Amino acid sequence: MSGLIFNGLVNGIIVGGLYALLGLSLSLLYGVLRVVNFAHGELVIGGSFVAYLLFNALGLPPLLALPVAAVGFFVVGWGAYYLLIPRLSRSDDPESMSFLLMYGFSIALAAAMLLLFGADSRSIDYSFSPISVPIGPVNVSTARLVALGVTVIVTLAMGWFLFRTLPGKALRAAAMNREAIQIVGVNIVRLSALAFALAFGLAGVTGVLIALVFPAFSPFSGGEYSIIGFIVIVLGGLGNPIGALIAGVFFGIAEQMATVFLPQALAQIVGFALLVATVLVRPTGLFGFRALR
Repeated sequence: MSGLIFNGLVNGIIVGGLYALLGLSLSLLYGVLRVVNFAHGELVIGGSFVAYLLFNALGLPPLLALPVAAVGFFVVGWGAYYLLIPRLSRSDDPESMSFLLMYGFSIALAAAMLLLFGADSRSIDYSFSPISVPIGPVNVSTARLVALGVTVIVTLAMGWFLFRTLPGKALRAAAMNREAIQIVGVNIVRLSALAFALAFGLAGVTGVLIALVFPAFSPFSGGEYSIIGFIVIVLGGLGNPIGALIAGVFFGIAEQMATVFLPQALAQIVGFALLVATVLVRPTGLFGFRALR
């Protein structure tokens, strides 16, 4: 039993790191623009297919696909902002319209991936040497450890960006009070485009890592990751990037440990139980804050 618990803890930290990246990118987008991105899961799976395509067409290892996905999705996100979001601001109810817009965007992305890659599940037939590494009483896949290492590097880089650079501090300030930062001369349109592009770039990176950690993915997998992302940002506090990181790791560990102590069918509802409990006990999330007025 101790070996199973240790295995669940290790895998929980690895999977939780990916969930943290999911939550971070969603939280940035909601915090700055108040846009709920229903297409986030499809963007993540798009990153997985980018890694799959580069590996099968060019023989490019998944780790080298990371910068391609990050830069490519960042550029697409920057362009998508100016194509989609300014039109929302001219509507009578921008937040409600964003629901419909991003939901339609998610359907379009899923249909495009289905057209390009078919309905079959795909995987990247790539392995590291050695295949696994012994950690305590269990052997952990090298691919999962590499994904964890990349997740830590990306998280630290985002932490440095958010806390040590002026654009990062402006993003955190916009998440707290979007109107107030415009008084001091911040260009909210350019800042919002940066948040949109960063969310897309992080989604692409997360997709590549998911292709390393999980055995298969398909055009229909996006909805699952969108739901996980929403659970994470509600747990961490809407619009709170640091809360999303902590909540992602917490949720990953809780989910993996549940598979040790509970039947498989019951283990799947742990995330929703945590979500409901958080909303009932602390509606602002575990690390949420109230917007300043």
